[in-house]
Amino acid sequence: MNGRKIFQDSVTPLPDREGLTPQGFMMNFARPEDYEKIMRIVFSLSMPKDLEDTLEQKVAGGEVVSPAELQRTYVPPATDITAFINWLNAEGYFDVKISPNGTGIYASAKVSLIEQSLQIKMVRVTREGITYTAAQNAPSLPSEVANSVHAIIGLQPFRHANKHRSFRAPIGNNRKFTNMSAQGGQKLNPNISNAPPYNIAEILKAYNANGLDVTGSGQTIAILIDTVPADSDLIAFWKENKLSVTADQIKEINVNNATLPTAEGEETLDTEWTSGIAPGANIRIYASGSLDFVDLDNALDNILTDIGNFAGMRQVSISLGLGETFLGGPTGEVATQHQKYLRLAAAGVNVFVSSGDAGSNPDDSGHNGNGPTQVEYAASDSCVIGVGGTSLVLAANGAVSEETGWTSGGGGQSIFFDRPSWQKGKGVPAGTKRLVPDVSLTADPNFGALVILGGQSQQIGGTSWSAPVWAAFCALINEARVNAGKPMLPFLNTLIYPLIGTNSFRDILAGSNGAFKAGPGYDEVTGIGVPNMRALIQALSSF
Repeated sequence: MNGRKIFQDSVTPLPDREGLTPQGFMMNFARPEDYEKIMRIVFSLSMPKDLEDTLEQKVAGGEVVSPAELQRTYVPPATDITAFINWLNAEGYFDVKISPNGTGIYASAKVSLIEQSLQIKMVRVTREGITYTAAQNAPSLPSEVANSVHAIIGLQPFRHANKHRSFRAPIGNNRKFTNMSAQGGQKLNPNISNAPPYNIAEILKAYNANGLDVTGSGQTIAILIDTVPADSDLIAFWKENKLSVTADQIKEINVNNATLPTAEGEETLDTEWTSGIAPGANIRIYASGSLDFVDLDNALDNILTDIGNFAGMRQVSISLGLGETFLGGPTGEVATQHQKYLRLAAAGVNVFVSSGDAGSNPDDSGHNGNGPTQVEYAASDSCVIGVGGTSLVLAANGAVSEETGWTSGGGGQSIFFDRPSWQKGKGVPAGTKRLVPDVSLTADPNFGALVILGGQSQQIGGTSWSAPVWAAFCALINEARVNAGKPMLPFLNTLIYPLIGTNSFRDILAGSNGAFKAGPGYDEVTGIGVPNMRALIQALSSF
């Protein structure tokens, strides 16, 4: 194609005939009415390669770059951005906006215009009963305006992230529940303490985080998810756990000004447990409205913007993922999000991503373990902390009776990311690729968390429980460092791998997620282990 740059990594090629695709989706040719639909896409931008390499080195070295410096130095050339925006406007795109951090340009247009300007063919793809308008082939741009564009995201909306969350319902007989008023949800009357569903105090004690002189005060925890919890559920949860948290500590941001889905558990679990573990912190929920990559990218851009506005927003919780082999050939979205995670890590923002709830072989839904051996993205990104899962059993006195690797916790080896320089130490197997997870925490829904959802008490687990708890633990560590007159944490992984084998972590020695087994030191089920928070705070506040 003369004079055009083709973006092969932006789509999964589809057949040129109607019928079942190799991915198992039904494809049909577009109808006239499909061309009248409005599609929003993002043109992902990249900084020059030498600057990206420099930023990667700073992250790996534990350096922190200010948001102002990131915005001033680590951005695409302004001339490239101006030329491309002018081209979009001339083509007829509307609502053209560049993200404040310079990582992407968002634009909307009719499907007919997108097909013509990007020289693609649009088709209809039906997946799980939902029909999408999607690109059949790779898009392209005129070479003279494509210099800093490295991917075009949103052309195949049938590809999207999945939520991580595992229910165990109904509540067992270990605890009894009695109805309260609609305003108060349900009241929990403990029948047997230290039995599932576990509450905040029990989990704090299990990880030696009880009685600490920190609550997350001065810190902000960001949560990326598609929707927001009900205020009444949060209030009931705080009351049940005897927590001094107020509604004004929770800020909900509808990043795409969309009609948000009904709360179904993930957003509630994330918010209740981050605020429960760090009751002095503020929580900002970035609700994307959907799990489409364009909407998630916009939410990440909002978080990147806000780290300059909220000095204590140095931890993020994400409980989403998609198997790397299902991202497969079109790695443009991985490169797009990595640019954002790189910038967050460079700014000292630690992003905790759940490793998945389908073991070592997640399928394309992320809920079943009958797929290929793989890890899920974004837990595999080299600039996030991948959080695996354990099965935690408490004794009657609240001590840890047993903790093993959870059978459904995600883990393994990335196909996208090389082994980071910091991922080394006892138990780390030889190899050249990034390993997942980095750390772990309780996740097994059979020994799950108390969550109040829709006024009802639920028992919920999954690595979507362990990730937000780790984000809240990070807020406690950052507060402790501030109290000790230290700066807040850099990228956490550079600091914790040297702590393998110390009393800062409890090694998990048993359990399997399918292809991998837990054992001494690092393993692809539980990472370097679970935290001993009292010792970890002391270790991370002493330098």
